[in-house]
Amino acid sequence: MKNIIALWAVPRSTSTAFEWMMRRRGDLTCFHEPYGEAWYQGERPLWPRAAAGSVRTPGLTLNSVTAKLKNAAAAGPVFIKDFPHYIAHMWSDELLAMFTHTFLIRHPAKTITSIYDKWPDFHEAEVGFAEQRALFDRIAAGADNNGAPPPVIDSDDLLAAPAEVVEWWCARVGIDFMPSALQWEPGARDEVSWWDGGVFHANLRTSSGLKKQSRNNYIDIEDAPARVRAIYDKMLPHYEHMRRHRFTPQT
Repeated sequence: MKNIIALWAVPRSTSTAFEWMMRRRGDLTCFHEPYGEAWYQGERPLWPRAAAGSVRTPGLTLNSVTAKLKNAAAAGPVFIKDFPHYIAHMWSDELLAMFTHTFLIRHPAKTITSIYDKWPDFHEAEVGFAEQRALFDRIAAGADNNGAPPPVIDSDDLLAAPAEVVEWWCARVGIDFMPSALQWEPGARDEVSWWDGGVFHANLRTSSGLKKQSRNNYIDIEDAPARVRAIYDKMLPHYEHMRRHRFTPQT
């Protein structure tokens, strides 16, 4: 089995646009938040806001996702975009050895206000910054990258200099850089729409590539409710820690 290239992100971090670029390549089997689907909609969902009427998918578990990924990797190259907090309780050397680990970060003032816009009652456990940092630190301490930390890219850098950032990232994970994958036509994105028909991906449906985008009219973090600001204050140090390790484009 070949290692699975993993982009570990946090919600609302431009990660699905990155995933769409990877799908455009055509040389990898790509999975959209498979652990997230089990965490939210599996037969035993783990998300804190799950209710009696929440969607359940019989047979879908975190362990069944791992088995599916292993089978896919046995057949050819695989890319997964997911969030570490879904499987933090499962981390083991054996599980983590399945992946070539990379990380996409974004400032929590942007991600948390976006989450709040969609889910005003979101739970702190759905934000993911602490688990993303913990996984990064664990992989970095393992020296699996010839002494270098695993690759980290920032959403702002990705959209400001997509070709430079993606070329660097591809070199770090050992795949060819395909500039043509950075652009696409607007359209349906059914492949990434397991949650509620894809309500989170309206921007992706109208986008035409990795590029700077106008910011949606979300609430400013300073004007957010006290509960939301308190979560932001807890997450900011984790982002700042990882940002110190990010790739900085020259353009």
